[in-house]
Amino acid sequence: MAGRNNIDFNLLGRVMQLTKPYRTVFFWTGFLAIILAPLGTARPYLINVMVDKYISVGNIQGLIRMSIILVILLVITALARYAFNYLSNWLGQLVIRDLRVNVFNHIIHLGLPYFDKTAVGQSTTRTINDIETINSIFTQGTVTIIADLLGMVAVLVIMFITSVKLTLICLIALPFLIWAGYIFKEKAKASFQIVRSKIAHMNAFLNERITGMRIVQIFNAETQEARKFRHINRDYTQANLDTNFYYAVFFPVVELIAAFTLALMVWWGARGALTGQVTIGELIAFPIYLTMLLRPVRMLADRFNTLQMGLVAAERVFNILDKEHGLKDNGNLVVDHVNGLIEFDHVTFSYDGEVDVLKDISFEVQPGQTLAVVGHTGSGKSTLINLLNRFYPLRRGEIRVDEVPLEEYDMHSLRQRMALVLQDVFLFTGSVFDNITLRNENITREEVMESAQLIGAHDFIEKLPGGYDFVVMERGNNLSMGQRQLISFVRALVFNPNILILDEATSSIDTETEAVIQYAIETLIAKRTSIIIAHRLSTIRHADQIMVMDKGEIKELGTHEELLRIEKGLYKKLYDMQFADLQPAL
Repeated sequence: MAGRNNIDFNLLGRVMQLTKPYRTVFFWTGFLAIILAPLGTARPYLINVMVDKYISVGNIQGLIRMSIILVILLVITALARYAFNYLSNWLGQLVIRDLRVNVFNHIIHLGLPYFDKTAVGQSTTRTINDIETINSIFTQGTVTIIADLLGMVAVLVIMFITSVKLTLICLIALPFLIWAGYIFKEKAKASFQIVRSKIAHMNAFLNERITGMRIVQIFNAETQEARKFRHINRDYTQANLDTNFYYAVFFPVVELIAAFTLALMVWWGARGALTGQVTIGELIAFPIYLTMLLRPVRMLADRFNTLQMGLVAAERVFNILDKEHGLKDNGNLVVDHVNGLIEFDHVTFSYDGEVDVLKDISFEVQPGQTLAVVGHTGSGKSTLINLLNRFYPLRRGEIRVDEVPLEEYDMHSLRQRMALVLQDVFLFTGSVFDNITLRNENITREEVMESAQLIGAHDFIEKLPGGYDFVVMERGNNLSMGQRQLISFVRALVFNPNILILDEATSSIDTETEAVIQYAIETLIAKRTSIIIAHRLSTIRHADQIMVMDKGEIKELGTHEELLRIEKGLYKKLYDMQFADLQPAL
């Protein structure tokens, strides 16, 4: 789309399909566009008649009647123009309101591979800036272009009826205006495309740096990042200045051509008036006709360019809407409870389709048991839980819950039976209560408080200003790591899952807080099938099974005591590294 010079009518038709829920508004907008054409040409025509048939012969009564008609016409035209502008803008806002909701709903259902490859700022740009640009298709694009074209046709018709010679003189400028408009359209279009690209880059940069501001400040990278932003901002500014340059050149050139045409028409018309070939009324009316003819011509190039940019933005938005929702949710097994038997059967997985992150993994967790997974960074621990939650498709093998392959479950139903607590707890802006329930109206405040008491988080929440109504800042920045972690545990418990997954849930917690967290973990995993990924081996000693992974393979599997008895075993090596000084006491 970006490299095409012509309007993509298939894409335009798809955009117009968005107006279907608002057919009435669209109909009245089109109707007003049609009637504005003859209404606009009636004013100079009436002036022509008033001069030639009433003023020149001194018919005061007739002049008064025509003046009244002219005033009424002007009022009707003004009201119609207001209604047209209002309805076209209203239609655009209605469409982009629905489209923005549809895009957001689609994005939140996309699979994790999309988010792995797409910058957050790019998705933000598509959802906000590009959709706002689509609005211009309705406010300054399609309907307005049609109204302008109809107006030009109506003006030309009445001009030819009034005086063929004066009309032909006025049309001398038309080829020059069309040529200037084409040059402007192409230059401005290319510049606008650069602007869209630069603003997407800027949004992605800002989103990433503001989110990671702690890292920027901790490593004293403010100067370097400010320098990068100045460079990005300079490029964005230059792109806008290039666009403004084309506007600054185009409109004076058009005004110059229009002024030359007007001067030529007045000179010829004055000569005709002296010889009786042109009436005084025609001489007065034709400058108005000329203005009404050239004004749309001046604007058409800009409007076509606006339409083109709107379609470029629409194509980007539709590209997101056309992306598949990640994994196919073809399962129809809906459950309100699972026993929790988990089986990995010769599972092989790769993120990029080439390098296997998991290699022929097979294990099972019995209902109610706790499996702890340990290993060096990059061994594939977190990938296990990504696959169990069906965030990615398997390359080979099968994962079963209660002896049923994951693909046979309704994805929403299965995920309701699981809870995931991550190391990096994500809290949204809002109250503690909303962050626990995620605005699930089926969860009551009493249930939240009961879960918090079981976890051991109730006391700290009650001490917050406002208690459960305490407003959490973005990402929970006004809470400590331990407090955020406890809230995430309450969130997991209140949904009452049958399968619980803890991913490095204690790795960022201090020793004092770890005791509270450990109690919360023990409360959570009671009578639930649990998978715990941990660096701190002290938190998993009592797991039913401990699985040691390395480079995507299972190296060891057994209880804490069994693994310690393996001479030169990987688990024993990890354990000795962490507890060399405390081993005799343990």
